[in-house]
Amino acid sequence: MREVEVAIIGAGSAGLAARREVAKVTDNYVVIEAGALGTTCARVGCMPSKVLIQAANDFERRKQMAEEGILGSEQLRIDTKQVMAHVRKLRDRFVRAVKNDMNDWVQTHLIQKRATFVDRNTLDLGDEKIRAKKIIIATGSRPILPKAWEPYKSHLINTDQFFEQEDLPGSVAVIGLGVIGLELGQALHRLGVRVTGVGLGKSMAGLTDPEVVEYSANKMSEEMDLHFDGVTKLDLVDGKLLVVSGEKQFLVDQAFLTMGRRPNVDGLGFDQLGIHLDERGYPQFDKTTGQIEDTNLFIAGDVNADRPILHEASDEGRIAGFNATRDQVLAFKRRLPMGITFSDPEIAVVGQSHRSLVDQGVSFEVGRVSFEGQGRAIVKLKEKGQLRVYAEKKTGRLLGAEMFAPEAEHLAHLLAWVMSMELTVFDVLAMPFYHPVIEEGLRTALRDVGSKVCCQDSPLEVKIANNLKERDWA
Repeated sequence: MREVEVAIIGAGSAGLAARREVAKVTDNYVVIEAGALGTTCARVGCMPSKVLIQAANDFERRKQMAEEGILGSEQLRIDTKQVMAHVRKLRDRFVRAVKNDMNDWVQTHLIQKRATFVDRNTLDLGDEKIRAKKIIIATGSRPILPKAWEPYKSHLINTDQFFEQEDLPGSVAVIGLGVIGLELGQALHRLGVRVTGVGLGKSMAGLTDPEVVEYSANKMSEEMDLHFDGVTKLDLVDGKLLVVSGEKQFLVDQAFLTMGRRPNVDGLGFDQLGIHLDERGYPQFDKTTGQIEDTNLFIAGDVNADRPILHEASDEGRIAGFNATRDQVLAFKRRLPMGITFSDPEIAVVGQSHRSLVDQGVSFEVGRVSFEGQGRAIVKLKEKGQLRVYAEKKTGRLLGAEMFAPEAEHLAHLLAWVMSMELTVFDVLAMPFYHPVIEEGLRTALRDVGSKVCCQDSPLEVKIANNLKERDWA
């Protein structure tokens, strides 16, 4: 029986972040990992997907070149095998970087075995046991495969398998129009694959604002074949996969399952811990501390089914690692929620979503802007998009935003920062906006919502200089 101060189950983004915090306090810890090293993000998620998207968008750009007077783009062609080789090359580089960061501790602290709980302090690793004062659960997640679809596994591929393909199929059904489904579905379409996207309802990639949902669904449907009735049936016909969605049916070479990921909690032995589990089998925990009830157990990352995004997993890992090495558990304020989908145009939800504000009964106003006709969008030949920003009616404080817009990844960050500072719409309008930039579209939406809320403190957008010291004398 090996005894340690802290045992961390999982060496993904959350587990590695937890380890860094634990190592600041004690060298008597272990990290237990049964799967491949390198994190979900680097191996099968954030990073390889963006490499594929970059190649797809670069190739798609050829369609605008003639309009700009750049001729010959019709001669460009795509080698999908070389594209996938390029994706794996950079993927391997990202994974290698993660592993290199682990070099100084893996020999002494990493155990590559599967762990199950014996009790709240003891882990069974098969041929040995670990006893720990504190245990952090960071076992991550895995792709969802409905049990009824298992007979068709030969024609199904998930996100863990996708980047291992040496070439792309001729036709594919992308089932699930969340972040990954929309991103990679559009990328595959732009790389010449015949794509049929299937979702359940028109809301894609976390959007909840009815206007943005409807607009984005219509615009994306102009580029790709999308269906919003879900999958009602799968079957095999002449070596192809038959996918039925509502009254539509189509034959494809392969179905790409992007319906989300399932937390890896089964098989851990939670039933041995005497803690409450919800109907899904997940433990209750404090989001500000990572602690499971009033125990020595902490949970972080995708396994907690809360915010399955890398920066959130890293924060959760750090919080869990910090608290696992202290006698007094501290609560930390979580960062403002922000989700970005790297489609084209990009999708982003920042702060509180439209649905959450409505469900809470918050009194808010909406500011709107269309990027159809917006100056910088015209110049970039990206004249497509819509942004809606929400502000508290009584104070003008910015609460949230949803958008389907060019450069949304940057607009989302700007909004996340000012919302985190609890600024009002007038505080933000007093800040500089250059011309011509995409951010001027954001200013239009802010002006719109500013005209509907209370508490404007200046007749102009700039602040009033109240004394001589504030005046700028030329």
